[in-house]
Amino acid sequence: MESIIDKLTSLSKRRGFIFQNSEIYGGLASTWDYGPIGAELKKNIKDYWWNHYVHMRDDIVALDASILSLNKVWETSGHVQNFSDPLIECKDCNARFRSDALEISKGVCPTLKCSNTSFDDPREFNMMFKTNIGPVVSDSSEIYLRPETAQGIFVNFENIINTSRKKIPFGVAQIGKAFRNEITTGNFIFRTREFEMMEIEYFVKPQDSEKYYKEWINNSMEFILSLNIDKSNLRLREHEQEDLSHYSKGTTDIEYKFPWGWAELQGIANRGSFDLDSHSKSASKNFSIFEEPTKTRYTPYVIEPSIGVDRLLLITLLDAYNEEKVESNNETRTVLKLSPKISPVKVAILPLSKDQKLSELSKKIQRDLLSKGDLGKIEYDETQSIGRRYRRQDEIGTPLCITIDFDSLEDNKVTIRNRDTMLQERVNLDSLHSTLIKEIKDY
Repeated sequence: MESIIDKLTSLSKRRGFIFQNSEIYGGLASTWDYGPIGAELKKNIKDYWWNHYVHMRDDIVALDASILSLNKVWETSGHVQNFSDPLIECKDCNARFRSDALEISKGVCPTLKCSNTSFDDPREFNMMFKTNIGPVVSDSSEIYLRPETAQGIFVNFENIINTSRKKIPFGVAQIGKAFRNEITTGNFIFRTREFEMMEIEYFVKPQDSEKYYKEWINNSMEFILSLNIDKSNLRLREHEQEDLSHYSKGTTDIEYKFPWGWAELQGIANRGSFDLDSHSKSASKNFSIFEEPTKTRYTPYVIEPSIGVDRLLLITLLDAYNEEKVESNNETRTVLKLSPKISPVKVAILPLSKDQKLSELSKKIQRDLLSKGDLGKIEYDETQSIGRRYRRQDEIGTPLCITIDFDSLEDNKVTIRNRDTMLQERVNLDSLHSTLIKEIKDY
């Protein structure tokens, strides 16, 4: 029986959500490209997150830090020393892999061309990607691709607080790529080596850190639920003391019930003052805050809600995927019931046929709606039968379709079709834009 992940992978390629990277050459494992529809969905998710946390609040400012930093940043943050996985090395082919890969292969080297059963003891190997900077390749030119976006915020703390003139508590938001040389990848876009993160570093007084830590757990859960994610598929898991990262005073994961089981979707961490203290000492900077009423100084604690764009996109697809029996023709309809907040296409314009007069009116309607704004992407499609076009829009999650028929030329009305109910409503063109806005808002 075809799994939901297999169905999503097939749908993603067929409808332009996600393609295998370098597919024409056999594909680069666990590396994916977002197609025309997927790129829209990904952008809408990032825009929704940005608007929710940056534009709708006055206590969070923005940053876009570079992917490359001096190695001193990663030495000071502890990533060079601590960002590692225990790996086993094959004594024959020298391949390295995690012990769970060996368990799956039943004690035989899991590489394709090796049947060795003798291995070295597990050793720690750093998961950061290395590259070289400058025209000369040498040990001194090695530099890391960032494994997280947070450090760009910490090393810019003084610049941000001086230019934004924000007072504690306040946060810094960033969306950007990160790279981790993961040993175990897979499950479609769940775990990849190149991914995009949406992170906030929220600076608070040390004595207030527990309060804001709990607030951000609640805020993060509410944000995910606002995308119409089924609450029964979400749960909170607090890390045990021995599982905490080297910088963490407390971490809670929001986990999602994936087809393979519960796994991390978002992490909310109380990073304490570890990062600011470390960079302050290493760079001989004073990142402490002077509090006028008490005439004292303190180094802010940091609460970090961090979520991967790709994982959030994956759960929106998993939660939205539906197969329904259509009683009228006894066929199975595949539909993505995506929240209209993030759906790649908000409205589809579908003339009943390729008749020239219908096409002209339909394109005019599209231009008029686009000129008024507020609706997002409006797609025009006149190829294939109207039934097939409805099915395509259902599969990419378009909430509303507008059909222009021959009566439209006479009565100045069009038909709006609802994706989820498939109910149709005849609407006058003069009120079309306002009706669509209301329909999407009330979805």
